[in-house]
Amino acid sequence: MVKDTFYFSHDYNARNDPKIKRLLAKHGMVGLGVFWAIIEDLYNNANALPTDYDSIAFDLRTDKSIIESVIKDFDLFIIDQSDFGSISVERRLNERNAKSEKARNSAFIRWSKLKTDANALQTHSDRNAIKESIVKESKEKDNGEFLKFWDLYGKKEKRADAKKRFEKLKPEEVQEIFKTLPAFLQAHKELQFRPYPITYLNQRRWEDELKPAKKIPQPQEDNQW
Repeated sequence: MVKDTFYFSHDYNARNDPKIKRLLAKHGMVGLGVFWAIIEDLYNNANALPTDYDSIAFDLRTDKSIIESVIKDFDLFIIDQSDFGSISVERRLNERNAKSEKARNSAFIRWSKLKTDANALQTHSDRNAIKESIVKESKEKDNGEFLKFWDLYGKKEKRADAKKRFEKLKPEEVQEIFKTLPAFLQAHKELQFRPYPITYLNQRRWEDELKPAKKIPQPQEDNQW
């Protein structure tokens, strides 16, 4: 299984450090190579390696004496009983961890904001859907009531105008129309004398006081005996 690859900063003038110069003076480039190989292992092991010089020498294919000298003789590492590490590596690992934590926090904040925005958008979408559903139901209801009025009224002229006017009526006005319409139609049986539906609506004829037609008294014949 391939491990994740990380990088560490390498000071471009590291070999001019007094400690490194002493290392070079004694072991040359072999010693410098061993030093950086150990630094890599420290980064991969949380800045803690066992002071097992034989194992390190075997791993780096280098003489044990060189390994032990690089670790102990130039004040490049801190030895703590059975382990050793590097102050520089510790500092840089802490900086990297702090950056990673900051990046995770930033990512969490961005994700939370995106989630909040998505929820808000969904809520807004739901509200719009509910509103559209109510409007649709209202229109369907209005259309159904108009068709009922249209069929009852009988005189089918200027339907579009009548429908447009009917849709502007208040619910209580529609209710009053259906309540009084039978009497109005009874009083205007002849279609040719019945007003157009749009006229009925514009003139609010449902508010008419319909009086029963007066009976014309028939003259009585005088019975003369």
